[in-house]
Amino acid sequence: MAENTRNMTVLVTGATGRTGRRVAEAARAAGLTVRAGSRAQGFDWEDASTWAGALRGADAAYLVYPTDVGSPAATQAVGALAREAVGLGVRRLVLLSSRGEERARPTEEALKSSGARWTLVRAAWFAQNFSEGPLVEGLRHGELVFPAGEVREPFIDVRDIADVVVAALTTGDRYVGQELAISGPRLMTFREAVAEISAATGGELTYVPVTARQYGDNLAGFGVPPDEVDFLVELFESLLDGRNSYLSDGVRQILGREPRDFTDFAREAAAAGVWKA
Repeated sequence: MAENTRNMTVLVTGATGRTGRRVAEAARAAGLTVRAGSRAQGFDWEDASTWAGALRGADAAYLVYPTDVGSPAATQAVGALAREAVGLGVRRLVLLSSRGEERARPTEEALKSSGARWTLVRAAWFAQNFSEGPLVEGLRHGELVFPAGEVREPFIDVRDIADVVVAALTTGDRYVGQELAISGPRLMTFREAVAEISAATGGELTYVPVTARQYGDNLAGFGVPPDEVDFLVELFESLLDGRNSYLSDGVRQILGREPRDFTDFAREAAAAGVWKA
């Protein structure tokens, strides 16, 4: 049975980010009252004194940690915020996690042990990582340098993530205590993804595979702190080792439709001028 969403207020953390922005849009479209959680609205994951004001009076919250769900900082912050949320009566929590990332397990466990009515959404690599964030600049200049080799990934459109999150929030207890694995509809290599973007833009784009360590050295050259570089190198070495080269059926099971295809994503983003230099 669907919950009464007319009077349901959901705190959306990361409300200006890749997933949070879409979750907020999908939640409003479903009739929920959205409370945007971002630094601009006075919510800061790194400042626990901002949490209560954002949580108080809400019925549910969407949690997305701003760096990586597998970091020790995420485990500490998600656990602490979840416990505070439960204490304030906000027990319905949905956490965005990463499919295949073993480092995310402590953060997931921190949520589970908080007393919340939790749902985990374990997502594959975002299609929008190619159109928003650090990979965009390289593509605008004709080249993607990345440590993915020829591994195949089922890239997921973040709009599908948002729809799954809202479905989890608005279908009563159906997905409480559930771990939802979601992916796109087909497996592609990063080289194939770049080729599709190239076709959509009409430009000549090149994919250049490098090792995780070489990529880390590039990040260090751009001023990324050593600890963050080491974390990302280890993350890419594990996540991009082929363990995620399979499809998950969560989108179809939860939403009753197929996931959005990468080709459609690439055409829409190209039409919006995302990759124009």
